[in-house]
Amino acid sequence: MLRLLNHEDQRVPFAVARAIPAIARAVDAITAGLSRGGRLIYAGAGTSGRLGALDAAECRPTFGLTDKQVLALLAGRRRALDHAVEGAEDSARNGAREMARVGAGRKDVVVGIAASGTTPYVGGALGEARRRGAKTVLVTTNPRPALARLADITIVADVGPEVLAGSTRMKSGTAQKLVLNMLTTAAMARLGRVYDNRMIYVALNNVKLRTRALELLADLAGVRESEARRALALAERVPVALVMLKTGVERAEAERRLRGAGGNVRKAIAMGVAEGAAASGEKSPARGRRRGRVKRHG
Repeated sequence: MLRLLNHEDQRVPFAVARAIPAIARAVDAITAGLSRGGRLIYAGAGTSGRLGALDAAECRPTFGLTDKQVLALLAGRRRALDHAVEGAEDSARNGAREMARVGAGRKDVVVGIAASGTTPYVGGALGEARRRGAKTVLVTTNPRPALARLADITIVADVGPEVLAGSTRMKSGTAQKLVLNMLTTAAMARLGRVYDNRMIYVALNNVKLRTRALELLADLAGVRESEARRALALAERVPVALVMLKTGVERAEAERRLRGAGGNVRKAIAMGVAEGAAASGEKSPARGRRRGRVKRHG
């Protein structure tokens, strides 16, 4: 039995791979929306909705986003996270109401998640989002989803029938989780909220994460851990500390450059290198690069 389940699960990544062109278009849309001050809004019911809520929740500590930048609408609301709220998915009106409540608009990207591709709640949410001018995306595992008519971009991961017939928490749920991982991780990389493959916007919520932050700062900046610790104590945030270490500026200037770069750490560092090269009269920005020491305040 377990071998059968495992065999069927192996179909999932191949189904997701076939959907990469559509996933890429959705990443473009999400990147553009967030870069101009919009939001990523998930909408779903049951397993699909819970996966959206999970991805939204994890974007905050992983990428430093706020509740206002990535949010999830779940049929049945908060109670549906750990209870089956019967009939919640059947109301298109509730989906539309929830989308109106959060004020979806032209800068936003709304991702409806529906394994069946027919969920009324998701249809109501997508329809209202489109009416309000938002970019709409559908994530589904049905190769002929009825809700595709409401989506600007349709992502289909056709995983085939479930081993346990109709239980979309299985292959369909796994496929949807992989797609959501790809959407947010790729968009955050495009927005400069990762550096190489490091979580530089990681929230310093516990000892493990603070230790990880020191290690990545020391590695990326090429400094000793004591220097990384001093920078992080001054900056209080990993991206600010990295700009300080890479460019040799103080906290206020590092924060200014990050704001000017829209939070993109790589651009903020490049801005500092370019400004340093211009100030010194050098022709090549690359020649102006240095491993900066952190300037102490006072």
